[in-house]
Amino acid sequence: MKKLSRSALIFLIFLNGYVSLSLELVVLRQLSFYVGSSAVITSIIMAIFLGFMSFGYFVGESKKISDSSIRKILNGSFVFIAMLSVVAASFPLITDYFAYMYVNGIGSGALQTFLSSIVFLSAGPFLFGFNTTLLSRQLRAYNKNCTGGIMAWDTIGSVFGSIATTLILMPFFGVNYTVVLITLLSVVGALILWRRWFMYVICFGVLLSSFIINSNYYQREKYGVIVNNANSTISVSEYDGSRVLYMNGLPMSILRADGGMAEYINYLNENFIYNMPTNKTYKILVLGAGGFTLGVNDTHNEYTFVDIEHTLKDVSEKYFLNKKLTDNKKFIVDDASQFLKNTDAQYDFILLDVYSNSYQVPESLITVEFMQRLKSRVAPNGIIAMNMIVSPEFSDKYSRVFDNTFRAVFPHNTTRQVIGEFNPWHNTFGASNVIYVYYNIENDGRVYTINKTPVIYDR
Repeated sequence: MKKLSRSALIFLIFLNGYVSLSLELVVLRQLSFYVGSSAVITSIIMAIFLGFMSFGYFVGESKKISDSSIRKILNGSFVFIAMLSVVAASFPLITDYFAYMYVNGIGSGALQTFLSSIVFLSAGPFLFGFNTTLLSRQLRAYNKNCTGGIMAWDTIGSVFGSIATTLILMPFFGVNYTVVLITLLSVVGALILWRRWFMYVICFGVLLSSFIINSNYYQREKYGVIVNNANSTISVSEYDGSRVLYMNGLPMSILRADGGMAEYINYLNENFIYNMPTNKTYKILVLGAGGFTLGVNDTHNEYTFVDIEHTLKDVSEKYFLNKKLTDNKKFIVDDASQFLKNTDAQYDFILLDVYSNSYQVPESLITVEFMQRLKSRVAPNGIIAMNMIVSPEFSDKYSRVFDNTFRAVFPHNTTRQVIGEFNPWHNTFGASNVIYVYYNIENDGRVYTINKTPVIYDR
């Protein structure tokens, strides 16, 4: 078999680095829908990725692999990586995997991530390391002192993969077509190494499968996916006249056939929004826009909706609300914490609704520091409401620690409303929507004691 040119080997090393990091970033993005993106989840994925890559470096040095067979082995490796990108990074297959996990009683995000990484992600990193070593063995035929160049081109490929994937491909073309591109590049690498008619057939079959599974048409028809970018996967489904807006696989907003909405939104609208006095215009801030259902029928007060997902307003108007937002509502694309940091406005009512479930908690938004920033933006006599997914009866450590954190910043004038049913003695419902409320009213912290109880004057 004819020896590959030096430029072809350098390109394959670059391509290997590009595909390896691009695939890792896409998998991190896809898994974040189900298990979040905490340091624990990220560390599990990275540890398995780097560990198996290191193992691949060692195996690639084996003397049992003859130089004459390297090109065929590399060809098979790139084909396998192309197949793996379809299995490990395609949204439909990942969705089926997590459905299987939950059906079989595996609900731990860390365990789900570990099993997914071992089963679907370990082979890819191993082959990336393996490929780098084999390609370097081929390149040494041209230059024995090429170690630095090999590392440089591999790293340059990783840099390009990182920049292109996160800043260009996922935001503008979608995660699904980023997966198709990874498959295509792997197929290109395979065909550079070894061209036979049956290899063209195999590569075409893998690429076609990737395109079908990740096509907008397939994902919209089977899963109702409307948006699939770097931040979110958004879909809208209809059930018996009701519409549900899903973000990252979870229901974010509901419009029922009878005009009702999600139970906690109904509670907030009825008790905080639609009964506001009409003698002034109240300023309302909603952090985490969802489907824009808070105050959806209010045309009097001023609303500011803030969300990091830039497509949310267009998707909600076109597919979920089926109407335009009224002129008293504006949408700002920004991170909740950064918005609070950069604005000096104060609001009469603030809703914090950015917590999707107990596995996907934005860790920076449940800290004392963030809540202090939130507190600084509420007007005198204003109200802050937080929609939390926690245990109503404090049955887990997360629910207890969050409650401690909230009360460290808001020690007075607070309430805690459980939405829906729960049994404090035996909670069979698990986590629930719990609305934490703070009233920004002056409070001197006095308490009544047996020695001093001036109740009559306070009343």
